[in-house]
Amino acid sequence: MLAVYSVSEMSKYIKALIESDDFLAGVWIRGEVSNFTLHSSGHMYFSLKDEFSRLRCVMFRSQNSRLKFMPSDGMSVFAYGAIGMYERSGDVQLYVEEMMPFGTGSLYLAFLQLKEKLEKEGLFSLSRKRELPSFPKVVAVVTSPTGAAVRDVITVISRRAPGVTILVVPALVQGDGAPENIVQALDLVNRAGFIDVVIVGRGGGSIEELMAFNDERVARAIAACRVPVISAVGHETDFTIADFVADMRAATPSAAAEMAVPDMDELGKTLFQLNLRLNSSIRTVLSDNKGKLRSQVRSHVLRFPMELTRDHRRRLSVEGGRLYALTQGALSKKREDFRALAGQLDGLSPLRTLGRGYGFIRKLPGMSVVRSVGQVAPEEDLEVVLQDGSFTATVKSVLEEEESAGGKD
Repeated sequence: MLAVYSVSEMSKYIKALIESDDFLAGVWIRGEVSNFTLHSSGHMYFSLKDEFSRLRCVMFRSQNSRLKFMPSDGMSVFAYGAIGMYERSGDVQLYVEEMMPFGTGSLYLAFLQLKEKLEKEGLFSLSRKRELPSFPKVVAVVTSPTGAAVRDVITVISRRAPGVTILVVPALVQGDGAPENIVQALDLVNRAGFIDVVIVGRGGGSIEELMAFNDERVARAIAACRVPVISAVGHETDFTIADFVADMRAATPSAAAEMAVPDMDELGKTLFQLNLRLNSSIRTVLSDNKGKLRSQVRSHVLRFPMELTRDHRRRLSVEGGRLYALTQGALSKKREDFRALAGQLDGLSPLRTLGRGYGFIRKLPGMSVVRSVGQVAPEEDLEVVLQDGSFTATVKSVLEEEESAGGKD
């Protein structure tokens, strides 16, 4: 049977094919910018073309905010991103993440390639970054001992925390030997064992002047450092590989010094204010409790405590009297009930009957009570029980009432 697909089904299939291709997930493309549009949303829409083809591109605001130039039609650029497909229009396009003018040269391209490599290894991961100590005792500064950066760091730390020891570890920060020099300085910091935080940096400069801090050896030395590292390379807009690897990134060496140590003057002022608030709170609590205490002392209960006791005694006496009266009434009723029941029992007692001259007879030896002449026979032993004792007798003869009556006739 012939299979027929909708346009959207085919678009999804093509999109899935493109997204599953690892090669298209991250590619560098060189071309000339055309039809450039900066949308009101901040997103950039344009095409890259050469003499044979054209490729649609989009660079979202979150990505293009880091650009150091404004693209324009006719400009030759390097663009890095992922090839994807916009389903609604069916257009295949490049989702641009990085872009630089074609004339920037190989240094910037090398920077981007190293950045991508180390990022994939996890050296930029937030999970491996450490917190800076709140109150460091020793701060190491890896930089040129003669540059403006070291003077700025020393000035700021000395002003903010005069008690902190500053250890300058000299290192070249520019030139061919700078990367190895910085690595050696960081190794000294590691071996010292008493340093709390290290600042690695220099003043601003061109991409060529900052290349020591874009070196892979320096990046790995910073990642391997046993103490937290603050990267302070360049000015506000300059980023290096060292910035991404370090535990903290400062825009300038002076800013790094401010991160490294607390402002003791401000801390002292804060402690003073907290002390004032604490004392004020204590005074308020004491005043409130004194007021409560005075109120309690003036209370009638504390001034005349025996009155409360007397009141309770009076209540106890009254309640005790009521309880005694209730108890006596209950006991009197029970006595009357007992007497009535005793009279009833006495009236039913066989002893009362015996007292009037009657007795009863029991058969021996079973002691069963004889209630009829039919229960006895001649020569049978009986016990006769009277009021004051008992005696035994032997039956001589048995005379039934009917026979007695018949004999008289």
